[in-house]
Amino acid sequence: MRIDTKLPKVGTTIFTVMSQLAAEHGAVNLGQGFPDFPVPERLVDALRRAMQAGHNQYAMMTGIPALRRAIAAKTLRCYGWAPDADTEVTVTSGATEAIFDAIHAVVRAGEEVVVLDPCYDCYEPAIELAGATAVHVPLDPATFAPDWDAVRAVITPRTRMLMINSPHNPSGAMLSAADLDEVAAILDGTDIVLLSDEVYEHIVFDGARHASVLGHPALRARAVVVSSFGKTYHCTGWKVGYCIAPAALGAEFRKVHQYNVFCTFAPAQHAFAEMIEQEPGHYEGLGAFYQAKRDRFRAQLLTTRLTPLPVPGGYFQLVDYSAVSDLDDLAFCRWLTIEHGVAAIPLSPFYADPPAGQRLARLCFAKNDATLDAAIERLQRL
Repeated sequence: MRIDTKLPKVGTTIFTVMSQLAAEHGAVNLGQGFPDFPVPERLVDALRRAMQAGHNQYAMMTGIPALRRAIAAKTLRCYGWAPDADTEVTVTSGATEAIFDAIHAVVRAGEEVVVLDPCYDCYEPAIELAGATAVHVPLDPATFAPDWDAVRAVITPRTRMLMINSPHNPSGAMLSAADLDEVAAILDGTDIVLLSDEVYEHIVFDGARHASVLGHPALRARAVVVSSFGKTYHCTGWKVGYCIAPAALGAEFRKVHQYNVFCTFAPAQHAFAEMIEQEPGHYEGLGAFYQAKRDRFRAQLLTTRLTPLPVPGGYFQLVDYSAVSDLDDLAFCRWLTIEHGVAAIPLSPFYADPPAGQRLARLCFAKNDATLDAAIERLQRL
């Protein structure tokens, strides 16, 4: 039987490839973005109690009311605006599901979606499965700042969606309030939907504040904003996230969500509702928690031949390895894993057209100090 692939450019994700390579060679895995430290004790206790209380069957399709109300209250606390918990908040099986649903809810065959490169690797496959085309606009290769004039230049009558991501994966760069004003000006007078990937929203450093689309009235009226409990609460394996969108857009989103996964892990929803309400200090202190890790890891990297780039937000550190090797990034990351026992992620899979001569790799510092120390000891031998 012949099978014609719908995703001819897609193979095994680079994160799976590098994690498998790390396991095969006993490498310290700083590639895939998952913490190796515990989930908050209150959250684990709440999950256990939820299961013992019998919350083990299907949840409401949109998410349990207590969690949607907690998300709305948290949004008001963080961004000065509260979505309607009944019509504008939907709980999803991770941020990746939310991104997929948002694209398939509004994007049709033959339309275009503008993405800013480098971008997370789940974006384009979802666009292609919708029969649409991803239009790639490169960020500045040194600062990862957007060129809004370049974005304007690719907007056509076929443009259905613009996707943004802040704090940015893989660079950690952040959009400012002025950037959001630029986005609003570009989209004004169009029917273009904005998809804002804000999964690292609470991991921001140096006294900065995350500029959320939810705090921008003109943008939130046309946006799907995606968040991740996995990133905020160190439990990426639970695969729980949510989206906030205006009611009409949210209704279309829920149609796809309903026939994709229908609902999300029920006991975790009860646990997150309790955690958000009773321990807001966790997400409010997340930036300081990770900044300490960033600063310690950066100081250690300065004792190696790798050059760390600035990290305004998120939990990834880009390093320039050009003083170590002239290999391309895929070859370098394989060599680093196999020969030196540290797994990193190359940047080229995040691009449609990687910048010529770019020598950057991504390291994750969402790790225990012992894990980072072990990696540094090996990197010092380069």
